[in-house]
Amino acid sequence: MTTPATPPVVDQDTWRTALDELRAREKAATRELDAIAAQRRRLPMVEMPEYTLTGADGPIALADVFDGRRQLIVYNHMWTDGAEWQCGGCTGFTSQFTRLEFLAAYDARFVIVTGGPIDEALAYKARVGNQMDWYSSSESSFGADVGAAPGTGFAVNVFLREGDTVYRTWHTDGRGTEQLSHSFALIDLLPWGRQEEWQDSPRGWPQSPTYSKWLDSPDIAKVYGSG
Repeated sequence: MTTPATPPVVDQDTWRTALDELRAREKAATRELDAIAAQRRRLPMVEMPEYTLTGADGPIALADVFDGRRQLIVYNHMWTDGAEWQCGGCTGFTSQFTRLEFLAAYDARFVIVTGGPIDEALAYKARVGNQMDWYSSSESSFGADVGAAPGTGFAVNVFLREGDTVYRTWHTDGRGTEQLSHSFALIDLLPWGRQEEWQDSPRGWPQSPTYSKWLDSPDIAKVYGSG
């Protein structure tokens, strides 16, 4: 077994100089993210039709999914009807969100919407120990209309409610969802990073196929779920 390479060992002053050079770029990136957030707050919005989803208690209007709040974040979870395990990436990603009460102070809520039947969805939620509130769009075109059609992929959408009228304000998918994740932020701090083949790493750094170190759905169930 090959021993992975490690960073060079230097004296304290050399290390501090290199860290300060990186810090300048990190600070610039932080300021750019602030500017991006400012632009996001200035985005226009588009009015949505009156969708009906299905929750644990039956049919529910999209406006009521806000649960009295004005703002709503939706994670559109990939789904395959009847599958023993759903998308490992979605299952692992959403398992991070266990304490969402802080959003109430911002007049906001964060939920999962999936295209699967609600009974299957709620059973899967319990099986993998997910803590978020789940809704089904299996009886509406909601998923397809917000960039997450059945059998295609996942997405994050943000909505604003004015009375019973709902507006879509933001959307992302693919790696755009990483900004919501604390796991990637923590892993990227490590000397070896994500250890995936696509990353720009020094020679000798451990690298594995993309996704190979991610916890899959059975792993999430074993750690958090009901069994």
